Amino acid sequence: MTDRTRIRPPPFSLRLTVEEREQLERDSAGMALGEYIRLRVFDDNVPKRRTRNKHPVKDHKLLACLLGELGRSKLANNLNQLAKAANSGSLIIDPETTKMLKIACSDIREMRRMLMKSLGLTSEN
Repeated sequence: MTDRTRIRPPPFSLRLTVEEREQLERDSAGMALGEYIRLRVFDDNVPKRRTRNKHPVKDHKLLACLLGELGRSKLANNLNQLAKAANSGSLIIDPETTKMLKIACSDIREMRRMLMKSLGLTSEN
């Protein structure tokens, strides 16, 4: 038989539970399942589990906007200064400080909401 007349073997079917299929899809990290299964079975050099972010970005534009805002905000530095002042006892909690802290908390909640939305998550996740 020549290469042209050789008949291909029939495909191999494999029944999986819903949970097994979901795990394979998670482990394959977006790779075609057939390719992933062949690599797992026949290639000893392939890592046995490929990991990828559990929640891929759903809205790249929204995420880019949020990251830009975080970069401009100096939030980490400001929070560190507040913590230092609170720990040393030099943070004066007057009505103006209280108002500013409430605004900062609101801003952080909004950033969290935007981040969750960009990842396609709800607040329950």
